[in-house]
Amino acid sequence: MEENQLFPVFFKLHRLHVLVVGGGNIGLEKTQAMLQNCPQSNITVVALDFLPDLLEIAQQYPNITLIQKSFSCGDLLGKDLVIAATNKRELNYCIWEKAKGIKVLINVADTPDLCDFYLGSVVQKGNLKIAISTNGKSPTIAKRLKQVLQEAIPDTLDEVLSKLYVIRDRLKGDFTSKVKKLNSITDVLVRPESESV
Repeated sequence: MEENQLFPVFFKLHRLHVLVVGGGNIGLEKTQAMLQNCPQSNITVVALDFLPDLLEIAQQYPNITLIQKSFSCGDLLGKDLVIAATNKRELNYCIWEKAKGIKVLINVADTPDLCDFYLGSVVQKGNLKIAISTNGKSPTIAKRLKQVLQEAIPDTLDEVLSKLYVIRDRLKGDFTSKVKKLNSITDVLVRPESESV
């Protein structure tokens, strides 16, 4: 039976430069997803036409650049990640080929076989961020799980994280002893309710 072999990674998009090829609904969705997670994302969008919403986003975020033209190999230069978000399979495949040729990681929208990475559904509560992947099998299930987790995780968890950060910073000793102490402190978070009373 096939298992999810993906290795979860959180990119610091404010330090990277992302190229999105496509100014339609898919390009808009991918751009919005990145900005939602990191408003300082450095994104260049290349397309012949842009949806009005993308034009509006570019006015709101100075780190978003829209270039109105056809895709060319030169668009890949200096980019760390690429998202092929056009509705033309041949063009998306061409972008994939060029990106692979210069070893740039690429996501080809709605084509899992041509993706080096996926943009998963994300649950966020302050500093806590959980990414959900179905290995490209069902983005709908990922979105439903996101809704469940978003409601189940209390908003106050970010306050707990902040306090634990302060405690971790004040602990003395080597790494192993710090981990033991933090495990002891946070044990109450996973203890069954019957034992907590």
